[in-house]
Amino acid sequence: MPQPAQNTRVCRDCDGFATVAITTGTRQADGSRATLRIACQPCGGTGRTASADLARTGR
Repeated sequence: MPQPAQNTRVCRDCDGFATVAITTGTRQADGSRATLRIACQPCGGTGRTASADLARTGR
């Protein structure tokens, strides 16, 4: 059965994966890895682009 098309537009810079975790190579006191969470700048970490508002031109 076909699925309906999504109306949301996926960010072309991050392809919808808006936040990533990067390991720093160091470890915390409990032995876990220290990570940095980085969000996509163009979409603000949402994974979607803003929908374009339609402008009426002419008369």
